[in-house]
Amino acid sequence: MKNTLLRVNDAIYLTCIWVAGLAIAVMALIIPWGIFARYVLGNGAGWPEPVSILLMVLFTFVGAAASYRAGAHMAVTTFTDRLPVAWQPALGVLVQLLMALICLFMTIWGTKLCIATWNQFMSTLPTLRVGISYAPIPLGGFLTLIFILEKLAFGDQSHRRAVNYELLEDSKEAV
Repeated sequence: MKNTLLRVNDAIYLTCIWVAGLAIAVMALIIPWGIFARYVLGNGAGWPEPVSILLMVLFTFVGAAASYRAGAHMAVTTFTDRLPVAWQPALGVLVQLLMALICLFMTIWGTKLCIATWNQFMSTLPTLRVGISYAPIPLGGFLTLIFILEKLAFGDQSHRRAVNYELLEDSKEAV
């Protein structure tokens, strides 16, 4: 069961990385096009800026979930590092529970925000619903919550693949 859940979370993690990476890559193509259209063609398109902003929001929330699982998300440990070592495991669990509360808040209230603004349309992109533009908030909160629960249940997974790869290399050398 544990291995199945870890494989599912691996797939979610890789999907987060691909979605965030594609969002930033497409954004990197759209912004120069908007500049080119405005200053070279003399016909500024209205869609590049709002689409780029939406992609940045997607990149931010989905990328944050991936970076959390990778152990690369920002963490300020100045206070906890100075506390007694015996307290640190309990504080680690407390931090995870507080993070879970924040993610639960993002998921619930972000979903309510999407529902509340579903019938509104963006002025700069009249075919796009405002609720869709807010969708990365509950999505990112939910994905991060999955990774927090994984960390609480199975421990930190940020180094698991590297360890497995090293064991694989060691077993090849032994043969």
